[in-house]
Amino acid sequence: MKPHKQYGLIGKMLSHSFSKKYFEDKFRRENIDAVYENFELNDISQVEDLFLAHPNLCGLNVTIPYKEQIIPYLDEINEQAKKIGAVNTIYIDKETGKKKGYNTDVYGFKQSLKPFLENQHQRALILGTGGVSKAVEYVLNELGIITAFVSRTPQGENHFGYDELNENILASFLLIVNTTPLGTFPNVEEKPPLNYSAITSNHLLYDLVYNPAETAFLKEGKKRGALIINGEQMLKLQAEKAWGIWGG
Repeated sequence: MKPHKQYGLIGKMLSHSFSKKYFEDKFRRENIDAVYENFELNDISQVEDLFLAHPNLCGLNVTIPYKEQIIPYLDEINEQAKKIGAVNTIYIDKETGKKKGYNTDVYGFKQSLKPFLENQHQRALILGTGGVSKAVEYVLNELGIITAFVSRTPQGENHFGYDELNENILASFLLIVNTTPLGTFPNVEEKPPLNYSAITSNHLLYDLVYNPAETAFLKEGKKRGALIINGEQMLKLQAEKAWGIWGG
């Protein structure tokens, strides 16, 4: 019998991950002979053993904290992923064994954000500086939106600390994108330490977290009349884009 095609996700703490259920449901619904597994790695170097142990592996998704660390283990990365400096999708060529990296977060974020953008959203704060924040910055720059990063340890130009975000700054950055895991289930009370009283109905708050559907960050925005979006649509769009790369 021909072996199943195998796909999976690498990262840490994957028990609540979106990808496994999404692809398992897809394979069942569309009668696709494939399996999808979570591969929790304590260290990115373990990915080499993973490749050897799973010869039927055709593709991987990559999540926190390995979107940047995975790059040296790949044979090639496409131009867009190279510019961003982060990979969230790997295609494995079964004939050559070569592994090529892509970034489908860009597609997912862009397509899910665009319908909600209004003229006042000319400047954006990106909360967090991890791998996915680079894809967010790339998209916003493509859309002509001026960006600045916010983190607990700001470094360099265009980086704010949370304590620097006074009312004037928040009034001039009307799009705020949370790329940190703060507020993810089960830690649903956590939220980025913003001055939420400065959020208005002119703001658009986008949280890449999707579980819960309404994070503490989004609730604070909603309370003040801001438009809010969670990360579920982005995840679906990037997953379908990954499936296209894998040849689905």
